[in-house]
Amino acid sequence: MKPRNAPATRGGFTLIELVAAILILSVVGGVFLNRLHFYQAMAEKASLDYTLMVLKAGLQIRLAELIVTNRQADAAELESENPMQWLSEKPANYLGEYRDPPERGNWYFDTRQRQLVYVVNNSDYLDAAEVTGTKQLRYKPKLLINQITMYAASVAAVTGINLVPVTVAN
Repeated sequence: MKPRNAPATRGGFTLIELVAAILILSVVGGVFLNRLHFYQAMAEKASLDYTLMVLKAGLQIRLAELIVTNRQADAAELESENPMQWLSEKPANYLGEYRDPPERGNWYFDTRQRQLVYVVNNSDYLDAAEVTGTKQLRYKPKLLINQITMYAASVAAVTGINLVPVTVAN
């Protein structure tokens, strides 16, 4: 039996405890969503870098094939061709050759400007130019030509190939 003047005990939260819990959960949720967006952008950048590395390797193998078969004169065509054609397996997000940009997060080859284009999905962390309402990163193969001295004569020769970013004028 309870004494008559004993304080009544109530179960549950007080209003201040409830507000504090909601405040803490909202702050943790906000930080979590911010970090999630950041890691998604970093994953997109890592995928972009990996695809560029594979493309460069494919172009270098194609150039080596031309040099070994004594067809260096055909190397100039590499600067206007679609570099994706030299990959044995294209990336899952490569959509082919287009004139207009497809949805975000995909690669395509711009047939008008002869450039490989990535339409950026998370533009907050990737420095991309805005073209026709979408953020894009554009790349073009570029031959590396150096002077080589052979038998006391200097000759311009193709010594490599790279995939360089293209600056888009707005």
